[in-house]
Amino acid sequence: MIGIAKDLPAHDEKYELHRLLNALLSTELSTDEKLGIIEIEYGIPIDAKIREDVSAMCNLSQGIRDNTLADVIVTMHEKGYTSEQIAEVVKKSIEEVEIIIEKIQPILV
Repeated sequence: MIGIAKDLPAHDEKYELHRLLNALLSTELSTDEKLGIIEIEYGIPIDAKIREDVSAMCNLSQGIRDNTLADVIVTMHEKGYTSEQIAEVVKKSIEEVEIIIEKIQPILV
């Protein structure tokens, strides 16, 4: 079993697999940063297929993060928080919060 931490561990021969998996699954690193680590630190040549796969993985992790944030916004809305209060907590604009709430309104009715 390998634990994935929020922070990328230092490049160390002992933790190579851990660092590689952590980099690939990170929500903090961009696609180019991930590809750089794969190519430079691990000597894996980057072709179009790998670039496409890493990009898809980045989009997936962003989607998961967006869905989690939307769940928090919906829960707060259901509990009676105002859009302003929600925006302050989730660090988004009031407009962004209201767009998410509007998307779920038909589902709640």
